[in-house]
Amino acid sequence: MKKVTTEAVLVSDLGYCEGLCWHEDELWWSDFLSRKVCSVGTDGKPRERAYIPGQPSGIGFLPDGSPLVVSMMDHLVVKLGEPHPVIHANASALSVGPSNDMVVDAKGRAYLGSFGFEASYEDASALKPSSLLLVSTDGGVTAVADGLFFPNGMAISQDSQTLIVAETFASRLTAFDIRSDGSLANRRVFADLGTRAPDGICMDVSGAVWAACPFAGEFVRVAEGGEILDVVEVPGRWAVTVALGGRHHDTLFCAMAHTTLADFHAGRARASIDALHVAVPGF
Repeated sequence: MKKVTTEAVLVSDLGYCEGLCWHEDELWWSDFLSRKVCSVGTDGKPRERAYIPGQPSGIGFLPDGSPLVVSMMDHLVVKLGEPHPVIHANASALSVGPSNDMVVDAKGRAYLGSFGFEASYEDASALKPSSLLLVSTDGGVTAVADGLFFPNGMAISQDSQTLIVAETFASRLTAFDIRSDGSLANRRVFADLGTRAPDGICMDVSGAVWAACPFAGEFVRVAEGGEILDVVEVPGRWAVTVALGGRHHDTLFCAMAHTTLADFHAGRARASIDALHVAVPGF
């Protein structure tokens, strides 16, 4: 196991960032506190993409390049466009608590999770298992896996055959085979993370997963089976979400927050996105 630190601050003075996503030479993110979806390109200047009143979270892209964004509190997946976002899907009937993170596959199908409890982390004592939802290209919503404990960050393998989801309150990464119709099969534990509770994740070309572990203050790279390969320590901060990108997909973007649980609920979190070079790229 190798321990490393971040090398540069890419963006600072943010609220609380989720949904990191690399697309066409830009890094995209959602800011819980400002309700804004933003991106930054090679010029280093952030660009505001949309304002989502329902609080944005997961981000993905349709095959034609149209961005999809989760609107958490109203259980919507919206498509960004001019002049305003439009509703792509409504997941309210099948969500337990706020909608959350999302991944979109190469065919434009989206996978979406929900908290399993109401908006405040203080309500987590009322945690209920929730489902992974499949949003079809026409906006239809179906449950494709149930019994998950706070399904959070997700990643799809390079060959589009495997989906991995972070179960935050089970402290594990769970894998599924993706069938041709988008349904999921062969549920299994990809990695038991012990005391680490994962949030956002991404995958590299070796099949290892980078997982942000907020309360441990670490971004960890973990192999199937649970071996920790690399650790990026961010002491005193929450490690919130992570993405691989850059010109050669060998830059690890790390969103982190200076906060406590009380400050987070009071809207006093401050976030930044840091970057470092890694040996094994994404795709």
